[in-house]
Amino acid sequence: MRRTQVWITLGGCIFAMVAVAGAQSTRKPGLWEMTTKMTWQQSPMPAGVTLPQGMASPFSGTTTTTQVCITQEMIDKYGAPVPQTRNSDCQVTNVVMKSSSMTAEMICTGMMKGKGTLESSWEGSSGTKGKVHFAGSMQMGQNATPVEWTAESTAVFKGPDCGSVKPLPIRDK
Repeated sequence: MRRTQVWITLGGCIFAMVAVAGAQSTRKPGLWEMTTKMTWQQSPMPAGVTLPQGMASPFSGTTTTTQVCITQEMIDKYGAPVPQTRNSDCQVTNVVMKSSSMTAEMICTGMMKGKGTLESSWEGSSGTKGKVHFAGSMQMGQNATPVEWTAESTAVFKGPDCGSVKPLPIRDK
């Protein structure tokens, strides 16, 4: 179950980074609503595995909608939030910002190892599209299990007030 929590945490943060990266060009800190569709090309769980208490597998491919708070500090320092994991074992590198898009790589070590590509584009001041593709392995007990997934996101600016939604912490590398 701990692995599932790590993936959910990592996934949510990565989606926030990619989908809201457009804030850098428009300088619109505040509340963003993000819809993400995640597709697993290679899941760490075999097909047909049932989780306890009838829970849906996070590896079955889902669409989620979340709200993310983006601060001006995030925009100024990174252009977007930097993905966070429990052990800070992923780093975003090779960030390339253009007037209406960004690309980057994500390198993960630790329980999850591998490399991801991140890309985001935006039009105007209130919408973005993003994509993350990750391939690597996830430690499952003493074995490393291959994983590969793609997440495609869209985000819409909701307003300058984040209300009760807290921004992700900014961490220095």
